[in-house]
Amino acid sequence: QVQLVESGGGLVQAGGSLRLSCAASGRTFSNYAMGWFRQAPGKEREFVVGISRSGSSTNYADSVKGRFTISRDNAENTVWLQMFSLKPEDTAVYYCAAAPTIFGTPRLSAYTYWGQGTQVTVSS
Repeated sequence: QVQLVESGGGLVQAGGSLRLSCAASGRTFSNYAMGWFRQAPGKEREFVVGISRSGSSTNYADSVKGRFTISRDNAENTVWLQMFSLKPEDTAVYYCAAAPTIFGTPRLSAYTYWGQGTQVTVSS
């Protein structure tokens, strides 16, 4: 089992920034690729970004490329999502997830552990 707890969400104006954190506990964190997903009201959960086990490889959705940055520290069992230039369409519940894969795949079904989510609201 891997337990994931997100934090750092909140209300921000368009153009602002937020940094989300995801703290992991349980099994060896470095055995898992990590991903951030988001789900807006009435929409399906969508991939935002993934990071490989080592942190050397990342994979961003086109909608956030150049604005969001994912990073991880395997010694601290934590993955972060730094979000810049936020837009109202970034409003969603953001989830971190762990996958027993090498790379952070966009495939939702690959992720076996999920956090409870943190709300991000961007006002216009």
